Amino acid sequence: MMMEKIVSLSDGENIDELQQYLSSLTDDQLTMVVTNSALKGKDIGAIVKAIFKGSPPSTPKGASRRLLLYQHCIPLCDSGDLQTEVASDILGLLMLETHNLPGPSLAQLASLFVDAIKTGKMGNGKSMELFPTVLTALASTEALSYGKGTKTSSKPIGRNFTIQYYHDTYVPLSPEELQFLVEKVLRMFLKLDLQEIPPLVYQLLLLAAKGCKKQVLEGIISYFTEQDLRQKEEQNNGEISDLEVQSVPEDQLRHVEGTAILHIVFAMRLDHELGREFLKSLKGSQGDLCPFSIALLLSVARIPRYEEQVFELLKGAISKDLKNEQLRHGSKFLQDLLPQRCSLAQMILDTVKNSVFGWDHVTQGLVQLGFILMDSFGPKAAPFGKTAAEGAIVTAKTPTQQACRLGGQVLLEGFKMHEPIRVEILEQVLNRLVTKTATPVTHFIELLSDIVVSAPMILLESSSKVTETFDHLSYLPLATVQGLLKAVQPLLKVSMSMKDALILVLRKAMFSSQLDGRKSALTGFLLLLKNFRVLGSLSSSQASQTISSSQVRSVDVHSRYNSAANEAFCLEILSSLRRCLGQQADVRLMLYEGFHDVIRRNSQLASSIMQTLLSQLRRYYEPEQDLLPPVKLESCISAQGDQVFLQEPLSHLLSCTVHCLLWYQGMSQPNAGESDNDDDDEGGVQAELQSLLESITRRMIKCELEDFELDKSAEFSVVSSVGVKNSIYAVLVMGVYEVLMEYNFTKANYSKSVFEEVLELFKRYNKMAQILREKSGKGKSSKSPRSLLSIGFVSTLLTALFRDSTQSRDEALTVLRSSGDFLRYSVSVALQKVTQLEDTGHTDGPDGQNTDKTFRHLCDITSVLMWRYTNIPCAVEDAGKEKRCSVSLLCLEGLLRIFSTCLLRYPARLVQLLSANDSHGPEKHSVTEKTSFYIRQFQRALFTQLSGVEEDFNSKEAQLLVNILSVLSRQLEPSSQQFGEVITWTVKVCKETSFEDAAFSKGLLSLLFSLHVLYKSPVSLLLELCQDIHSQLGDIDQDVEVEQQSHFAIVNMKTAAPATVSGLLVLSQVGRVLDEVDWLIAKKKGQLVPDKPSPGDATQAVRQEDPVEKALTLQLGALLTALNELVQTALPPGVCTNTLLGELSRTYTTLTTLVKYVKLSGSHLTPQCYSFITYVYWGALNQQTVYCSPVTKVKLLRETKAIPNLIYSIEQYEKYLITLSKKSKVNLMQYMKLSTSRDFRINAATLESALQEQDDSQQSQEPRKKKRKQ
Repeated sequence: MMMEKIVSLSDGENIDELQQYLSSLTDDQLTMVVTNSALKGKDIGAIVKAIFKGSPPSTPKGASRRLLLYQHCIPLCDSGDLQTEVASDILGLLMLETHNLPGPSLAQLASLFVDAIKTGKMGNGKSMELFPTVLTALASTEALSYGKGTKTSSKPIGRNFTIQYYHDTYVPLSPEELQFLVEKVLRMFLKLDLQEIPPLVYQLLLLAAKGCKKQVLEGIISYFTEQDLRQKEEQNNGEISDLEVQSVPEDQLRHVEGTAILHIVFAMRLDHELGREFLKSLKGSQGDLCPFSIALLLSVARIPRYEEQVFELLKGAISKDLKNEQLRHGSKFLQDLLPQRCSLAQMILDTVKNSVFGWDHVTQGLVQLGFILMDSFGPKAAPFGKTAAEGAIVTAKTPTQQACRLGGQVLLEGFKMHEPIRVEILEQVLNRLVTKTATPVTHFIELLSDIVVSAPMILLESSSKVTETFDHLSYLPLATVQGLLKAVQPLLKVSMSMKDALILVLRKAMFSSQLDGRKSALTGFLLLLKNFRVLGSLSSSQASQTISSSQVRSVDVHSRYNSAANEAFCLEILSSLRRCLGQQADVRLMLYEGFHDVIRRNSQLASSIMQTLLSQLRRYYEPEQDLLPPVKLESCISAQGDQVFLQEPLSHLLSCTVHCLLWYQGMSQPNAGESDNDDDDEGGVQAELQSLLESITRRMIKCELEDFELDKSAEFSVVSSVGVKNSIYAVLVMGVYEVLMEYNFTKANYSKSVFEEVLELFKRYNKMAQILREKSGKGKSSKSPRSLLSIGFVSTLLTALFRDSTQSRDEALTVLRSSGDFLRYSVSVALQKVTQLEDTGHTDGPDGQNTDKTFRHLCDITSVLMWRYTNIPCAVEDAGKEKRCSVSLLCLEGLLRIFSTCLLRYPARLVQLLSANDSHGPEKHSVTEKTSFYIRQFQRALFTQLSGVEEDFNSKEAQLLVNILSVLSRQLEPSSQQFGEVITWTVKVCKETSFEDAAFSKGLLSLLFSLHVLYKSPVSLLLELCQDIHSQLGDIDQDVEVEQQSHFAIVNMKTAAPATVSGLLVLSQVGRVLDEVDWLIAKKKGQLVPDKPSPGDATQAVRQEDPVEKALTLQLGALLTALNELVQTALPPGVCTNTLLGELSRTYTTLTTLVKYVKLSGSHLTPQCYSFITYVYWGALNQQTVYCSPVTKVKLLRETKAIPNLIYSIEQYEKYLITLSKKSKVNLMQYMKLSTSRDFRINAATLESALQEQDDSQQSQEPRKKKRKQ
């Protein structure tokens, strides 16, 4: 009845009657009417409207009744007993009337909400839709009296607000309240389930539109960084304990991170200020990135306005991180100060790995980043358009190489994981191979090869892209063509269409007018011949493989169709290649170098190839047995006007023929009983080739140089056509002799008579080489032509000469061993081969391209050279020969080159190399143990050198030994006992050796510094060396007698005086120490965040950074003491003084930023600096007064230019000290004596003398005057 009456009165026009009726009802009756109506869902809207209509807010009763309605309806809507539509209607009506409530009522409602939130009595939280409206209305009221005092309306709400039920952002907040709210939200992250984080991130980003952008972004990134670290720790612990229990599954975490990244990027698209704040925050944090922030950056890069900034930021951060790690890795001082941290490169690779969890918005950025790194940090073209060092470097050592390698890893892993980006990666790699013709593209070829090896079948889906690239082969550099074809070779075995397309392109290129085009075609055909075996050919395990085993293993499909059809295919290619025999020498040379590898991979083609070689050789062979010489050199050259060219590389043709013949004979012997009619032709070719080679050998031994018109009277000038022709002839003849030596030695079976013939061949070769060296022209290098001996033969020859103790072979080998020239030649050729391997990654001749076989030969050579050097030292060799040309010295030089080559090309196989002379094998020892064994051998050899008298000291040998020790000692673990022993030994040698050899002293001191810096800071060492140099060279003030000190005997008058030895080495270490100090100072500056931290945080930060600051000041203090010794030293004018002035200037610049040692610099260094400046200036001036050439005067002037820079640095240092003294109220200048004005160079002693003379002359004429104070 009450409900109907209230509604009827409300519909009428008499409001007073409605007010009276409502006033007559008790609170319980009124709330019961509302409850019943709401539960029934009938007329609830009319009831609420009627109550509002009959309760004017201006009257106390009306306001009280309205508050009662709010207080009752709010928990009613939260109870869950009402229908959703009914609850929404009630809340909608309440919202409309909220602004009419008086302030105290609004405060009570707000408290009602807060209490419900704090006690957890919000029910389903439906009424929270009303809360922002109440807060907004409350914020618009003025200060009100509520409770026990007057409070600002919104503060009691904000202080008790919990964000867990916060669903809207239309609450106006002051900046302080907003910051408080953001902080509380961020603290709530750790208390929420992972699935609740993305909606909260979205709400936070909406809130960030009002302010606190940096705080919001840093909080979100910090949360996910912590989650990543926890995830990684759990994974590592799981691997250790074999448990797979994780608090949060990784896939769930990655999906949440991906969603959060999408929210942030979307917010940045709408709010560019948020994006700018994000980039600014990362730039200011000195590149402190994490996998989540990297992924976020890569996603932000999809917004065009941020793309360039993002990649510049990432590129700079990567480069800086790699450089910092290199600096830290090379200094024990920095390693002790700064703990090891996860590298940025590893974080980027982690981001690639994480992107597999549906992070499609990140993958495009990864592709761009990978190519940016490879383009920016890839190898550059050498000067004059030449390419940089050939061959793939196995380990990336410099930060630039590491950054380029990182780009390749990102792209490779991205290619494996994400199908949508595969086509784009492949297209961009191939485009760069085609377009970057002026710069090396080895890094892109390596990437393509890795892609093919890892996913060949996937790549076949994009085979059309590879086929399109083939069309450009004839226009690409030869090195690019070789790398490209080798990379895609596995695909050619499984894709007939790709192979056919390549053959068409190669056939066209064979007729190209460009030489490089024809060479590219030849490269492609040879590759096909090597890898498409004819039925019946030897298996891959028996044949030499010129491609990596991983490539062959990845796709090695030899169906019956392939094997049966390949014979006609290969014979057709061979017929095309015969056309190359009439082309330029470069093309023929490539063909000869490739034939041997083809015959080893495709033995069924041996007959055709050897027949081709025989017919070609006949063209230059003199068949008349009585005629000398047996080869027609005139046919090997061609002339155009006055220019003479090599037409036929005869020695390479003969070398190819010999190697093919020897290999085929070696493979045929085991199968001699299985010959059939097909082998008759091959046997005839072999017999004819053997007869031909024997004839050439016999007649070449009979030949004199006059028979070739190459005697001592011949001209070898490079400016005349006759000289060029004779030079070509000489190289061809020497090559023929070398090839015949290898052939006859191999076929000799240790026959004494054949070895005598080998020695005769060598004598003629050696005679020709001597004439060529003498006649090559003054000022030209006497470097011999590249030897045609194969590295396998060199290994066999050295083993036979030095280590073969078989009794039956001794007589024959004695023939060769008796010739010192032949022994030196053998070792020098080995040295040449190793040098070529280090420079290019391969050697000439058979097996030169085969990495594994080349390394085995390298191990054998190492074993022989090591045995020869340790068993027959230089001191016991023939004293009549020059020391620098002894066999032992060549062995030592060869060992140095081998160790350097192994570390560059085979870094992971060093133990195998060092174990070549060890019967236990490499598995018995670690790198440190084996390296230490070799180091002790070389230490004994050097000690033997230093134990004798100085007249017998072999400087060249000692320098080589020091260089070897330097190379090997870097492979020791710095924390190992062996490393400490090497340092102790080196310090002892430096302290006890007093030989006056500048070059040896420089090498020994360099070794000492390079080891010491990995052991501890070198400043104490610098101080002792500076004292020794000061003691040896004397003081700049000739009246001062320097205390005689000698910490290191290696520093003496001979090694200290030329400022190219001790002084420059010490100053280089001073520069290194200053680099480390400057780097640490910059790092500390970067850690000073511009925001205002809390006092507790500041105190904690100072306490944490104190060890770094203390170490910095100790370093500078010791360095200043060392420099104080040097600036008092009478250094001879030149490079050393100029370098010292520069380092002093750097020191004062550093002191400007870190003024901890004011007293030390003021009382010791600065006064001595000015004395040293005067010494350097007057020394240079005195040299100019004596007659000297204009060039010398210019040099002296240049060396004194560093003086003004040093003075400026000192004065700037003093200026900042004065400023700091005023601000800190501490007199820092009490230890400083202000510098004298340097506007005029006034020599005080000279001025005093002049004034005295003037006084004496005027004394008799004038009264005595008071002397002016100077």
